[in-house]
Amino acid sequence: MSYKKTTQKDGLRIITVPDKNAKAVTVLVVVGAGSKYETKDNNGISHFLEHMFFKGTNKRPNAMAIAETLDRVGGVYNAFTSKEYTGYFAKTRTEHFDLALDWVSDIFLHSKIPSQEINKEKGVILEEINMYLDTPMQYVGRLWEGLLYGDQPAGWLTIGTKESILSFQRKHFIDYLKTHYSSSNTIVCVSGNFNQAEAIASIKKIFKPINKNLPETKIKAKETQSDPVAMVHFKKTDQTHLCLGARGYDLFNPKRYALGMLSVILGGNMSSRLFSEVRAKRGLAYYIHTESENYTDTGYLVTQAGVPNGELGRVIGLILKEYKSVRDKRISAAELKKAKDYIKGVLTLSLESSDAKASFYAAQELLTGEILTLKDKCAKINKITSSDIKEAANEVFTPDKLNLAVIGPHKNKEILKSALKL
Repeated sequence: MSYKKTTQKDGLRIITVPDKNAKAVTVLVVVGAGSKYETKDNNGISHFLEHMFFKGTNKRPNAMAIAETLDRVGGVYNAFTSKEYTGYFAKTRTEHFDLALDWVSDIFLHSKIPSQEINKEKGVILEEINMYLDTPMQYVGRLWEGLLYGDQPAGWLTIGTKESILSFQRKHFIDYLKTHYSSSNTIVCVSGNFNQAEAIASIKKIFKPINKNLPETKIKAKETQSDPVAMVHFKKTDQTHLCLGARGYDLFNPKRYALGMLSVILGGNMSSRLFSEVRAKRGLAYYIHTESENYTDTGYLVTQAGVPNGELGRVIGLILKEYKSVRDKRISAAELKKAKDYIKGVLTLSLESSDAKASFYAAQELLTGEILTLKDKCAKINKITSSDIKEAANEVFTPDKLNLAVIGPHKNKEILKSALKL
């Protein structure tokens, strides 16, 4: 996959990823503004603003007009907010590229943010918060990051709190747009079947009105830990949900590739160690998986599972046993090869669609300023050795980096903390 990066004088970056064999095209706009850029008072505003972009522009005056534009051509459209960026996209048949670009640019540049819609959307987001609270399989992951980073943006919920959501007024959104949505932290990425020269020319013209003020930067997350830490969110549930893992590497640390491969070996698929030990051999979980997360200033490896309430201690022991095993013993050549082939296969298959390609290129450029192609990524994966993985495991799997978050009918976190031994 070849791509072209075009940088405007105002800092706006345009990335085009043409594919003449595709039958679809995706227009994605990402901006470097997420919950890590917020303060205590405006926690949740990045996500709330994303919702407000669907409430109307001068050209499309209400939510129905926004939705019908792409519904009429069977398009796919949505938005998302993460810790470090927010994105808006439209995916259509190739012949509707101009419509997709017009739609995305319209909501991104010309949303009216009407006060009456803000008040209505508060109810929507409060129900979204309630949905997460009632879905422990999702909520435990949010508690996990809160446990790691505490009372700072990295540890706050991306969706915000009920108190912060209720406090927002129109002026808060307008101020946030002025200070966080800027040409210098925005990327427009087009992927699929389209005319590259015409697309770049159109984007340059359409995005001329973009705010050109320098955006505010985020404060780097602070990490301090000297002992294992456990937390329990008491809830009467039929199964216990847990996140058990350790602090890892950020996006700029080359060791993140070895840690990512280690997460696959531990719990990345149905033939991984923990899936085999916890589910296949003992029937102690329906779901169990391990992943490695990398932000620009933090990172971690975590195993999440849903287990019988009375078997929590046993499962914790099994997970820690595998952590200790990969730390103390080299993995075999066969297991290393399987993990490499799995990662390359998943990555290759994931990039079959135009929207996935757009996210792949845009996120890299936004977060690191460097784009690695599929070939580049595979080359880095191929270079990883069993020694690299053991080194990463030795650095990460230490008692002073262990953390455990639990949701279920449990109250004594000290007992759980005492089990966190390697």
